[in-house]
Amino acid sequence: MSTDDTGTPGDAEMRDEPGAPGDAGTPTPVTPPTLQQDLIPFRTAVRAWFAISWQTFGGPAGQIAVMQRTLVDEKRWIGQGRFLHALNYCMLLPGPEAQQLAVYTGWLLNGLRGGLAAGALFVLPGMLTLLALSAVYVAFGDTTVVSAVFAGLAPAVLAIVVQAVLRVGRRALTSPALVALAIAAFLALSLFAVPFPLVVAGAGAIGWLVHRYVPRWIVASSAREPDDGPAPLIPDDALHAERPSGRRALRVLVLGLLVWTLPVVAVALLTGVGSVFTQQGLFFSGSALVTFGGAYAVLAYVAQRAVETYAWVTPGEMTRGLALAETTPGPLIMVVQFVAFLGAYRNPGDLDPWVAALLGALLTTWVTFVPSFLFIFLGAPYVERLRGNRTLSAALAAITAAVVGVIANLALYFTTHTLFATTSMWTAGPLHVGIPDFATLQPAALGIAVAAALLLFVLRWSVLRTLGVCAALGLALGLVGWL
Repeated sequence: MSTDDTGTPGDAEMRDEPGAPGDAGTPTPVTPPTLQQDLIPFRTAVRAWFAISWQTFGGPAGQIAVMQRTLVDEKRWIGQGRFLHALNYCMLLPGPEAQQLAVYTGWLLNGLRGGLAAGALFVLPGMLTLLALSAVYVAFGDTTVVSAVFAGLAPAVLAIVVQAVLRVGRRALTSPALVALAIAAFLALSLFAVPFPLVVAGAGAIGWLVHRYVPRWIVASSAREPDDGPAPLIPDDALHAERPSGRRALRVLVLGLLVWTLPVVAVALLTGVGSVFTQQGLFFSGSALVTFGGAYAVLAYVAQRAVETYAWVTPGEMTRGLALAETTPGPLIMVVQFVAFLGAYRNPGDLDPWVAALLGALLTTWVTFVPSFLFIFLGAPYVERLRGNRTLSAALAAITAAVVGVIANLALYFTTHTLFATTSMWTAGPLHVGIPDFATLQPAALGIAVAAALLLFVLRWSVLRTLGVCAALGLALGLVGWL
């Protein structure tokens, strides 16, 4: 068997060791790794995850594609079917599914430390980059050059979110019932201001009920792509996982909850329960539990609370933060770090504003991503019991359909607050509708949004390349005084 395309030393030899898949017959089950026994050398795995972490642009689809190419197609560390099964499990969970998939795969290959390394490296480049960009925005955001660049990025986000609606919709809306769920979710959010968690929970309950009484209305797709490459290190039918037990689950749960919540408890004791740090720790801990469907789905909820309830950022700054997150590697939900940075900088309490901003950003990043590790380490040993569970698949399909409506509502929110200078809220009974002042339409923003749509949908440019062009357009229009 030849080595992988990247020439990683020792990969080919390891595939022929005892416990690796044989050339014929049923593969031998793989022994779970410990801290002393890895399926691949830990340093080799860390180098691979570090390389992957700097390529994870373009949202979850692009991030999953990078892992697919590296781990499945090139290195052959995991089979195609096993990779997809792990992805399906991660889709069941709240939080960034791409990062959870990295944690899961790292755990398969190198045990606990492998999952920790893979998940941390997946987040680290984006966290450091966005932290630097947030500081630049706070320090120089009022200058003509910086404000013009951000003014060019914000309209581009509109086209990116519309693209996300279409991509998720093509995959999720496979029946009239699912289309109806997507429309209902959109109307519930955009017209009746129903809280996002209720929309997600309601969609899951409807999916469960419909599957129970009219199962043909909601059918989750289980198609798998063919896998014609050489035998992978972890074959699809020789799962590498720890044996589940109640004692292990309790230990992981208690330790995970302590690691997750202790920083929030610490800031509450040191800065007070009413401080911005405690508010951010609690709010983003809660949002981490309802982020089904990826970052786009939960951003409408985050934007609503961060803008209207806490006033940490303005609507325009929310779209600029998303644009920044689009330009950095890692999960798009990292935009919450930008929100926390600005909110803590403006409400520092007794701390220096820059120290407060750093503390808020790091705390928010911690409570956003630590739950992903907990979910994977707790649930991965049980994942095989989820295979073939049609009721659970139907509930997930319904939630994914509702997510389409949620993302569409996010697109509407960004449109009204990016293309128009002012908006107002019209209320009549249960109806709560945001209506823009059409006299305040901003032609430059509209032009950049149209240009971004042409680049994405007609020329099929990448998100990063499109954002670069739109930033340049914003800079040019700002320098000539058209913004």
